[in-house]
Amino acid sequence: MLAARPLIAAGAALFAIASAVAVAVPVPAIPIPQSSSSVAAPFIGTPATPDPLASFAVPQHPFMAPDGRSNLHNDAYQTDAYNGAGPLGINPRIRSTFHVAECASVTFDSAGRIITICVGFDGPRLMMIDPDDLSTLAAFPLPPRNPSTLANVFSSFSGGGYFYLDHLGRAVIPTNDGRILVVGVRETAAGPSFMLETVHDLSGHVSSGDGIVSVLPDWSGLLWFVTESGVVGTAVDSAPLGVRSIDLTGEAIANSFAVDETGGVYVVSDHALYRFDAAADGTPVATWREPYDRGTRRKPGQVSQGSGTTPTLIGGGYVAITDNADPKMNVIVYRRSGSVAGSRFVCAAGVFADGVSNTDQSLIAVGNALIAENNYGYSGPLATNGGGVTEPGLARVDFDAGASSCTVVWTSAERAPSVVPKVSLANGLIYTYTKDPQPDSTDAWYFTAIDFRTGATVYKIRAGLGLGFNNNYAPVTLGPDGTAYVGVLGGLAAISDTP
Repeated sequence: MLAARPLIAAGAALFAIASAVAVAVPVPAIPIPQSSSSVAAPFIGTPATPDPLASFAVPQHPFMAPDGRSNLHNDAYQTDAYNGAGPLGINPRIRSTFHVAECASVTFDSAGRIITICVGFDGPRLMMIDPDDLSTLAAFPLPPRNPSTLANVFSSFSGGGYFYLDHLGRAVIPTNDGRILVVGVRETAAGPSFMLETVHDLSGHVSSGDGIVSVLPDWSGLLWFVTESGVVGTAVDSAPLGVRSIDLTGEAIANSFAVDETGGVYVVSDHALYRFDAAADGTPVATWREPYDRGTRRKPGQVSQGSGTTPTLIGGGYVAITDNADPKMNVIVYRRSGSVAGSRFVCAAGVFADGVSNTDQSLIAVGNALIAENNYGYSGPLATNGGGVTEPGLARVDFDAGASSCTVVWTSAERAPSVVPKVSLANGLIYTYTKDPQPDSTDAWYFTAIDFRTGATVYKIRAGLGLGFNNNYAPVTLGPDGTAYVGVLGGLAAISDTP
């Protein structure tokens, strides 16, 4: 708790500034305050030329908003791959909006407006933000954290870190007080506003000291949720099902999960990867369980000891995660069917340097290729403050199910402390968020594009300087118009081309 005090003090100062200028909704955007540097270049590299990629088709989930707009990992398969384009690095334009809160999960409604949850010391808020000028159009306060959990405020994703937009454009949100809220949008002459439509009360299934990490629907529309203490449950609006849950005794869950069109729900705990299916009464049933090497320690860069990935589903019936092995973390591929002939394990490949490899990000899936990112060394915002950096590494691993082989194709030396990277299939670029050593110890954060095929860095755009531009586990998100957004401790940053 002592280590967090400088950050709390900084947050209080930023909040005082923001409060002084907040007048009414809509609220014009105020840029995130930042430091200065004479050595951190605003642009490195050259603009990219689009080189499209082919991948497997991800089926559109019938109860979620269109792929690319619905949740933190883009789609129900959690591929982190966009069909659309992202910035090419042409005359970059950088914008930001100051909320003294991290606006991490970014989704888009049918009008193209940003729907996000900004999590700050005063609690999370559901926000509607204009994608062009970043002004605030609507806000909806959510239940604050329990004071006893403030010590892990920078490493817990429960209570709003994950949410999704459903097929009706409503935000479905797990809260810090053990509920799931369904919040719609009401259009009025005075502008849009949020409206609470449905509440799922999970009391009796989620204890007061537990946190709901994520909620997603299966292909029938049944809501599934997972908690930090290892509860896996389902919830419906009315009897006879109500709420049903099981407890993975002795196992914890730190990340979201994936769902597929066969009814499978794929959850990774800090001990094993599971496939669940719903029984007739809605109760979760573990169809299969695959233990993995969880290692002997929680490495710096992890929120728990075990896999740091949300399971990623791959076309052809596969699912991939990482483990927590030493000396190298492994990217592992399994068959995801409810029943398989022979072993469910397909292959594994170790990535990054011995003794310094881990991740707390989902894998990107493109065809039979997976992209992993090294987060070793990111123990929290102080790890990268005052010139601090983390261990380098992004790696591409290709798998051949027929040959039961996984092969490391390339490894990049870029340092991405904690971002969820994304790929644009339209232009062939991986987008990440990096921080390099600077001669003056400036904390310069860069939006970085890497060639998917070769692993070469194409360009780096300086997004901002200082603590306010630390993304702290937030993802890169690509908007419908190709703008890239990154949630940061100060609010939200946007990067776009200016042709």
